[in-house]
Amino acid sequence: MQQSVAPNSPIRPKSSIADMVRYKPAVGGPGNRRMIRLSVNEGALGPSPAAVAALADCAADIHRYPQVDASGLVQTIGTHFGVDPQRVVLGCGSDQLIQYLCLAFVEPGDEVIYTQYGFLLFPMAAKIANGIPVRADDDGFTASVDAILGKVTPRTRVVFLANPNNPTGTMIPDSEVRRLRAGLPDRVLLVLDAAYAEYVTRPDYTAGIELVEETQNTVMLRTFSKMFGMAGLRLGWGYCPKEIADTMYSVNPPYGLNSSALAAGVAALNDVDFQQRSVAHNDRMMPWVQDELTRLGLEPFPTVANFCIVRFPTDPTKNAEKVKAFLAGRDILVRDMVGYGEPEFIRMSVGTEEEMRITIDAISDFLAGANA
Repeated sequence: MQQSVAPNSPIRPKSSIADMVRYKPAVGGPGNRRMIRLSVNEGALGPSPAAVAALADCAADIHRYPQVDASGLVQTIGTHFGVDPQRVVLGCGSDQLIQYLCLAFVEPGDEVIYTQYGFLLFPMAAKIANGIPVRADDDGFTASVDAILGKVTPRTRVVFLANPNNPTGTMIPDSEVRRLRAGLPDRVLLVLDAAYAEYVTRPDYTAGIELVEETQNTVMLRTFSKMFGMAGLRLGWGYCPKEIADTMYSVNPPYGLNSSALAAGVAALNDVDFQQRSVAHNDRMMPWVQDELTRLGLEPFPTVANFCIVRFPTDPTKNAEKVKAFLAGRDILVRDMVGYGEPEFIRMSVGTEEEMRITIDAISDFLAGANA
């Protein structure tokens, strides 16, 4: 979070966030032109038509405060995912729940462990709560349970693990997640960020529901921003032990969600056909994209999500920085990995088939030396 005060202003941010830099995703283009947005891992097919209809139905009542408890969303989540509604916490995106977990459970000076290539919000949330972020190195581009456990000290309070991981698209299996939980002290809260769980088809993967139900110190986070295609409504949820859920709601504003998001969430969960089409699209397009990138001589890394990282040559005329700029010139947005110390990579998500064909053609032109 970049300081917004003038250099000589007497109003200064608290010391724990003084050196933070604003996190600003690339989501728009010059002059607000319509872009092919492959930079923020949004759902390729847009929102469920049922969710769009639900938005229209609730428009006449936007002068009313949202009735969160009466919306039916928690009950629908419980039915859809087979979880106890009493242990579900709603938030304005899972991002907000990450922040609230730190505000609720991290004392000043407590340590919060995150992984080397994990979600950037994890260390940011720790700092905002006056905690100390502690990085655990990955094994290649995959989270390392041994490295995480090696960072635990008497001051460790929370461990964040994105699984699947953003931005690398890797995952660790259920057996490793359980080994991590077993190796952590009972006083340490393990937070499993499963934002991309709906895309994973591997049999050895679990989002963490069972572990939440078996322990008193594990939380699972989910979102409607990815496969459900509702990023603009900012809706997420967490599954927690009852005591943690109650604590989370104590720091959650009573009107923290809007009526449109609540209504659309219920409709999206009930639209199973749309969910199946979204996953099938990703299952078909991701291998095609990676095959095409490989054909062009590039190195796309394996992924279980709706995005992948791609290594580009170090040649200054063909590197990741240059291709990102080239694609932006053709109204295609991708994400770089400079913030992770990996300037050779870009991250790109799966869009529609038309968008991906346009993108592959553009990358081919770039490698052939064409002008944007």
